[in-house]
Amino acid sequence: MKLLFVADLHYALKQFDWLTLNAGECDALIIGGDLLDIAGVLEIDVQVVVVEKYLQRLRQATRLIVSSGNHDGDYRDASGESRAKWLADLKSERLHVDGESIDVEGVRITICPWWDGPISCAEVEQQLLAAVPPPGVPWLWVYHAPPDGPLSWNGKRFVGDSILSGWIERFKPDFVVSGHIHNAPFYPDGAWVHRIGKTWAFNPGRQIGASPAALWIDLKNGVVRWQSIAGVEQQAIY
Repeated sequence: MKLLFVADLHYALKQFDWLTLNAGECDALIIGGDLLDIAGVLEIDVQVVVVEKYLQRLRQATRLIVSSGNHDGDYRDASGESRAKWLADLKSERLHVDGESIDVEGVRITICPWWDGPISCAEVEQQLLAAVPPPGVPWLWVYHAPPDGPLSWNGKRFVGDSILSGWIERFKPDFVVSGHIHNAPFYPDGAWVHRIGKTWAFNPGRQIGASPAALWIDLKNGVVRWQSIAGVEQQAIY
C-alpha cells in the first residue's frame, strides 16, 4: 500500500491543486490538519466552502483521510472547546475524518481530531483505547501535533505534544504522522523522521510554493520518502 501524507496546507490553493494532480498515484491520501488558515484574509466560512470542493474532488481520485488541526475549528461546544464541525459533516464514502478508525489493506488507520481542552483530549484517549488492533496488524495514527523530540523543534525549543508522547509509549503504534511545527524538518536540530521505541513518527513540515512538503509512505516495500524544497530523502522502516 502506498500512502501520500501532507499537513499544514493553510488554504494554499496551489498546493491543493498539486494534490489533485497527484492523488491518483496513491492508495490513500492523508491530510494531517490545518487545511484552513485562521490568520488569512478570507473568513473561515468562505475557506470551508472552497476546501470542501477540493476534498470532494480528491475523494473521487483516491481514498481520502483528513484530520483537523488547530486552524480548522469552526465551532465551540458547550465547554468552550474548539471543534471542526465542518469536517465532521463531510464524512462519507472514501472520505474519512476525525474520530474514525479504518482498516485499509491490513493496516489500521486512526484519525485523531485536534484536542482543545480536557474533554476533547479525553475523547482522543478513548478513541485510541477503542481502536487498538489485533496483534500483528500495523497501526498508523494521524495526529496534527508531533510528539516530543526533533519533530517538534521550532528553532529555539522542543514544543511537542507530551500527552501524545505518553500515548505512544503506552499504546506503541507502528506509525504516527503529524505536522503543526512547520520548520522542524528544515532546522539542524529538527527532523522529518524520528524513532520512538518501536514507533516511527513523521512530520514533513510546511513550505511555500506550488507543492507541499510530502511523505510518500510505501508500506509494501518498507520505505518512506520525504519530498520537499530541501530535496528528497528516504528512510527504511523495516
